[in-house]
Amino acid sequence: MKKILLGILSLFSVFGAVRAAGPDAPALRESVPFTVREGLPATAAKLDAGEPVTIAYFGGSITEQNGWRIQSAELLKKLYPKAAIRSINAAIGGTGSDLGAFRLAHDVLRHKPDLVFIEFAVNDAGAKDDRVRKAVEGIVRQIRKALPDSDICFVYTVTKGNLKDYQAGRLPRPASIMEEIAEHYRLPSVNLSYEVARLEKDGKLVMSGSKEGMTRVSGDELDAKAGVPRNAEGKIVFSGDGVHPYPDTGHVLYTRMLEQAFPALLTKREQKTRILPAPMRADCWENASAFPLDAPGIRLGGRCRLLPAGDPIARPFAHRMEKLWQFDPGATIEFKFKGTKAMLYDFYGPDSAMLEITVDGKSRETRRFDGYCTYRRLSLCSLADNLPDEVHTVKIRVLPTRFDKREILFERNRADFDKNPKKYEPFRCHAGTLFLVGELVP
Repeated sequence: MKKILLGILSLFSVFGAVRAAGPDAPALRESVPFTVREGLPATAAKLDAGEPVTIAYFGGSITEQNGWRIQSAELLKKLYPKAAIRSINAAIGGTGSDLGAFRLAHDVLRHKPDLVFIEFAVNDAGAKDDRVRKAVEGIVRQIRKALPDSDICFVYTVTKGNLKDYQAGRLPRPASIMEEIAEHYRLPSVNLSYEVARLEKDGKLVMSGSKEGMTRVSGDELDAKAGVPRNAEGKIVFSGDGVHPYPDTGHVLYTRMLEQAFPALLTKREQKTRILPAPMRADCWENASAFPLDAPGIRLGGRCRLLPAGDPIARPFAHRMEKLWQFDPGATIEFKFKGTKAMLYDFYGPDSAMLEITVDGKSRETRRFDGYCTYRRLSLCSLADNLPDEVHTVKIRVLPTRFDKREILFERNRADFDKNPKKYEPFRCHAGTLFLVGELVP
């Protein structure tokens, strides 16, 4: 159920924000199956030599699914049986490159991957071009600085919302921005959506529908290697919701695009010393940093406690947050930092509260509860952004304000409130990490 709800959140992020193109809007790039550029030379050398290879899959819910992530790793194991391939699932549903830039060190870099697949274009659909550029370039530069010999590959997925772009022969806006960055850093990219868009245009695929009654058909051009289930009309049903592919249909098509690209991407090349070029944007988030809430310079006040590792609230998120605090009404988090941006890594959940955020003496309130809050999910609470690169003072306070949670829940989720009212009674905050573009000031 949790994964289903994470999928709903990701769907909302795809369709929930439509905005006009701004002055920094990218030129939409041509949709092609893949672009080699520098390729994946370090990965190719290790695979050919039968050495261990670690692959990190970094993205949103489409990558988090048991789909192309698992299938592509299995494909490489078949192609290179002597190489021991280890996969890192570094995907979180409903999140984009903004959170990615800050969680990269914990979720990806500490595993020292040889290859990082980056899939954020779908969940960046509602983000401003400026933010996408800063976050994605920040991710690339962090990887290059920490692991200069590691390979990076962008991948682009499809939804009902951006299908027409692909069918018109162009990449959607976030993917076009990623292509700008890929060209600057000579990174390969694979358009996982290419075949899906073609098949839908040719009337051989539907983007969403039920799996009921699907059967396998083999022997035609689509099934040269394995039968892909079809519906009663003989069409491939890509997904149930227009976003998250079924593992045996849409994800298989995604994996086949990688299978087409791998011979070119993994061609053995001379491994040259990589020189990190100047950033495209001086304000990209290459200096994104993360601090646990007991770091020197962060002051906690009021009723708050560090939850033990085995706590039922902390345990499901331990692989993302090594420490998690619970803050009751009146509790505070205070700090100073020199930089331009600050965010709190916290939860949306049934027991969430209102927060008061004060930056350099100016206060505002934010509610950490929405229509999906029948369960807890990781989130980013923006504290301050686009500040001058100076010293700033920030205070977060959990407010005692009570609000009607049942009314805020989507109608389909109110039955859960009626069945389990006690889980909605607390008003508090759970958070584990402070994210900064800048540095803490003691």
